[in-house]
Amino acid sequence: MTGTDGRADTQEQRKAGFSRTKRIMITLPIFIILLGILVTISNYTRISAEKTPTAMSFATLTPDTAVTFDTKDKLPKTGTYKVKHHYLTIDAKRPSTGEIQKINVLVREPEDAPAKGLPGMVFMHGAGYGTCDNSFGDIATSMSSAGFVTAVLDKPVWSTTDLDRDYPGSAVIYDEVVDILRGMDNVDESNVGIYATSEATWISSYLLDIDKDIAFQILLSPMVFSPRHSLAFLAVQNFALAGSNDGYQSIVRRVFSVDLAMFGLDNMDLHTSTPKAFSIPTMVAYGSKDVMTAQVQGFKEILALAHKAGNWNVSLRSYPIANHVLRLGDESMSGTPFADDYANDMVTWATGTARGLTQTSERIAGTPLYQSIPVPLSLHGHPVMTVYGVVVLALMAIMMLVSLIVSIVALIIHIRNRRKGLGPALGFRERFGGALLVLTLATIVALLVFLGGFGEVVIAVVHLAWGSAPPDDNGMMYWSWPFIQVLCIVLLWAWARVFTGMIESLSVRGVLQWPMRRGALRQITRGEQPVVATKRLGRVLFWTVSFTMMLILLSFSFWGLFLF
Repeated sequence: MTGTDGRADTQEQRKAGFSRTKRIMITLPIFIILLGILVTISNYTRISAEKTPTAMSFATLTPDTAVTFDTKDKLPKTGTYKVKHHYLTIDAKRPSTGEIQKINVLVREPEDAPAKGLPGMVFMHGAGYGTCDNSFGDIATSMSSAGFVTAVLDKPVWSTTDLDRDYPGSAVIYDEVVDILRGMDNVDESNVGIYATSEATWISSYLLDIDKDIAFQILLSPMVFSPRHSLAFLAVQNFALAGSNDGYQSIVRRVFSVDLAMFGLDNMDLHTSTPKAFSIPTMVAYGSKDVMTAQVQGFKEILALAHKAGNWNVSLRSYPIANHVLRLGDESMSGTPFADDYANDMVTWATGTARGLTQTSERIAGTPLYQSIPVPLSLHGHPVMTVYGVVVLALMAIMMLVSLIVSIVALIIHIRNRRKGLGPALGFRERFGGALLVLTLATIVALLVFLGGFGEVVIAVVHLAWGSAPPDDNGMMYWSWPFIQVLCIVLLWAWARVFTGMIESLSVRGVLQWPMRRGALRQITRGEQPVVATKRLGRVLFWTVSFTMMLILLSFSFWGLFLF
């Protein structure tokens, strides 16, 4: 076919094409179907949220956090003794696999203290990869200067990650260190307690289950509920405090409804809060700027479980302006001080409790507890939603890479052909090439705005967790969500127009008539009468990129962007 014949053929086809009214009549139902599919997916993946009770509080009996006991004797306090230390190294064997981790243990002892009968304390790490040298240095030294033999060890992690920590195995290693203290000549083997922070409170319950002789425990910002519920609360509350759009907050509920057990990750639904976990003398400490723990519901749960175990020796100390680790200022900075008299209060409580004294100060003291939203206890794993999400997101990532490669190849060939005068490399027919370019750019913009808005939320949440104030201007983390929703509607209408154009081309070529024009389908499949492009590379590029853009829209629907 000559160039003149080709132009004539195109003009004849346009004359035989659809009218503007017919195009709209076809475009509209396609648009409605596409929108209906995506809205249905967003509704299916919607996870309802507990909205009540909100603004919960728990009153304390006095703002004075000082701890006193019924005794005429002068109790040792911080600074009573000088402190000496030495290191031990143990082979920490992971019970489930036999894997060995070399762990250093830093033991601190009071100098010139009684040679027998000293209480002991083992410190248990929160999240991260703490070592014996960079963790608990100030509080462990304070405890030892008041007469305790303390042990801080490298965190047992083996080859695990944050997703598959071995909490039962870690409890075994901490118990080995407890036994090391019990075996020391100057330690009273019946009087060794623990100091557990944050994530370690999931481990401490296993420890108390295997060791019935732990004497007492200090729980700093304890995670009382399962990892799924505790972490979901942390994220949802912080997303709200940061001022993010409700849409981004709904993403959290979807993320924490993923069924990780399908991938062999069982930690999300650990049930560690049992009466046995709070059956010994317990001190709970919170900071009012801690945005990571459900303080009101958490402490009520601790009280209920302790009382169920017959333990009424539970104390609470809550400190104003203190963050998740009971320090003042930004948690990301090293060397920040403990809040108020926190260290002295913990030392005094541990000293009196280790001696079996009766506490005379109020057990519930400090600033009142506050909790803005309820713990999302209804969250659970959704296997079908998990499979759908993984398939769509994985396919999207793969196809974005494939599309990038095909686009680069097409660009190189296009440049080569132009330089050598070889004619078009892609041969897009009518408006398909331009439409694909505009739709691709608009979809990429939507994706980048989505990632930017979500990234801004994450940055704000991290700063909140470190103890910073919420941002004054919620900016992109708020307006980006409705912007993407509007852009997606426009994209769907544009895609419906593209599909209408394909239907029109098929109709002109006799594919949609009855009976079908003889040879019409064969001519299309062989490239003799192509619909979108005259060149094979153009057709490959069109369908590859189109499929990728549709997967991006499907991923948006998974995250709830088609809920209006």
